Amino acid sequence: MRGISILAVALAVSSPAAAQQKFENLDRLDSLVAMTVGANLGEPGGPVAPIDRRLKLIPCPGTPSIDGPVFGAAIVKCDAVGWRIRVPLANGGVQANVTVPTQRAAPQRAPAPSQEIVVKRGDPVQLVAGGAAFSVTRLMVADEDGPIGGMIRVRGEDKKAPPVLAQVVEMGMVRIPGFKEN
Repeated sequence: MRGISILAVALAVSSPAAAQQKFENLDRLDSLVAMTVGANLGEPGGPVAPIDRRLKLIPCPGTPSIDGPVFGAAIVKCDAVGWRIRVPLANGGVQANVTVPTQRAAPQRAPAPSQEIVVKRGDPVQLVAGGAAFSVTRLMVADEDGPIGGMIRVRGEDKKAPPVLAQVVEMGMVRIPGFKEN
């Protein structure tokens, strides 16, 4: 009888449900992006870098959709579970319509705070965190009014979670400070 229970445990552990992935396969996402934009990693028009391996995304039950290039990036999203990431693309692809500068551009500085309020308390805002190789966005709600360049608190759907301090970038968009864009 003991042999049967060990066999049952072994079968349960090797079942497809137990073998199911805990996180989305980022290599698969890299391949999907390359196929969609028609260029491989590092090629003109292709991804600048592989998707950051520190990301732990919920597995998408279907195939994630790829939009782009849009503003120099491919947007990978899984509407079924609600995640979306932005994959920056190298200049020079089919979508490029600008010349590449010969000198490195000066780092972008945070916009100086203006006096015009562009985000009001209760407004939905897109919270952006990331850098040159990746960015992650999430829909949040502003806890206070803020001008461009100003720091405000934003909160997710969970009212019990502490607010996040973010800088207003433009109307409807805030960024977590500390991530470099260049």
